[in-house]
Amino acid sequence: MSEALEEIFLFGEEKMEKAISQMKREFASVRTGRANPAVLDKVVVDYYGVPTQLRQMSQVSVSEGTTLVITPYDKSIMKEIEKAIIKAELGVAPNNDGTCIRLNFPPLTEERRRETAKDVKKYGEDAKIAVRNVRRDMVDDLKKVEKEENLPEDMVKDTQDKIQKLTDKYVGIIDSLVSEKEKEVLTV
Repeated sequence: MSEALEEIFLFGEEKMEKAISQMKREFASVRTGRANPAVLDKVVVDYYGVPTQLRQMSQVSVSEGTTLVITPYDKSIMKEIEKAIIKAELGVAPNNDGTCIRLNFPPLTEERRRETAKDVKKYGEDAKIAVRNVRRDMVDDLKKVEKEENLPEDMVKDTQDKIQKLTDKYVGIIDSLVSEKEKEVLTV
């Protein structure tokens, strides 16, 4: 395989990995009825005029599996943290006791679990689309290399088959991650 073809593969595989990483980040923000500190990743607090991630300015721990306990390093910003949590629309109300903020995650209803499972499928579908777009780009790059280097037809066909196998591998990974997350969401 020529150096240009090798480069197409490395670049393509890297982009497919990024699609899966993005999907995993989306999954982390999905509520499953259990407290997960990752739901706070999108919460940004106005800290003396600087937008700062909540998890950078506080300790977050899980209590009893359904409650997140947020203990800020600087107690003077408790109100700002509360406002940021409300603004982030996590679906839970912050409970401020003066030293820490508690977020109690109630169990999800059956209907809410089904909606969440649909969201999980959508994130999986978005990741598959991203992987297929990478495959399309790889095939386009292959055609350019074919013209530039005048590659033999059988080498081009073999490379296209390898690109498809790589795509199938990543789509399979996405499918298994989606079914795993769906199972987690639907389990009471």
